[in-house]
Amino acid sequence: MWIQKTITLKPQKRGFHLITNEIINQLPELRDIKIGMMHVLIKHTSASLTINENADPSVRDDFESFFNDVVAENKAYFTHTYEGSDDMPAHLKGSIIGFDLNIPITNGYPNLGTWQGIYLCEHRNQGGSRQLVITTHGQ
Repeated sequence: MWIQKTITLKPQKRGFHLITNEIINQLPELRDIKIGMMHVLIKHTSASLTINENADPSVRDDFESFFNDVVAENKAYFTHTYEGSDDMPAHLKGSIIGFDLNIPITNGYPNLGTWQGIYLCEHRNQGGSRQLVITTHGQ
């Protein structure tokens, strides 16, 4: 069985946000899959996806601090700044982290580790809502 669905995430402020439950809640079809795979693609170049710590919010704060240090705004060599000083850094952060995830499905749920959650990595100050294309297959 193959299912493909586009879901819209609520707008988030800049930072790293747990979206595991938001995905599960918008995909009731997952419950019918006993064993399978889920591919998640974010349809934006200034936000990204990753899997990491789901319990301690300081991890998400540290991610934001680290990436703001590594890919700082207002660099003189950035020319792609049409939408503000966060424009080019957002694209670089997205490419570094990545735009898609592959996650096993077991008994109707993403088979993540005990302390793992799916993050929306919002790299823009005013990113707005974000769309994910989720493709699942399994039985």
